[in-house]
Amino acid sequence: MKHRLLLFLFSAVGLVAFSSCVSNNNQPANAGTTATTGNGPTAADTAAPSPLPAVGTKATTQTGLQYEVLRSGNGRRPKSFEKVKVHYHGTLLDGTVFDSSVQRGEPITFALNQVIPGWTEGLQLMPIGSKFRFTIPHYLAYGVEGKPPTIGPRETLMFEVELLDIVR
Repeated sequence: MKHRLLLFLFSAVGLVAFSSCVSNNNQPANAGTTATTGNGPTAADTAAPSPLPAVGTKATTQTGLQYEVLRSGNGRRPKSFEKVKVHYHGTLLDGTVFDSSVQRGEPITFALNQVIPGWTEGLQLMPIGSKFRFTIPHYLAYGVEGKPPTIGPRETLMFEVELLDIVR
């Protein structure tokens, strides 16, 4: 009986914590933001890493980020506050290319806490050397306003991303 009461209390606390993170339109409270905040490690950074995903794996995270493993890497995974070097190709759902380091022929380096939340979350799943395809819902991208004129309101984005390195 004591165990059931504890389980109930932990469940209730978890539900309250979760509901405080969701806004009244069933989107995460930070929906529409374009960058994560803070410079230190997050809970995800200190948690034990999950097993490496196999090529062909398709999954959806708890936030709604969809990913597919196109090539599996064998390096370590970046943490939310680290800088990464990537090659990427970004399209809208209709296939329109809106940005591509691949087309420019030059990879880009940036801090994971300085990009859209979908990238911050997705790249932390990737070991160095891997290539993933991400489908990022608007609330993990540029939100209800988009990024005119290229990215419209509530636009879902698709990226193929290759993690080349974690920059020190």
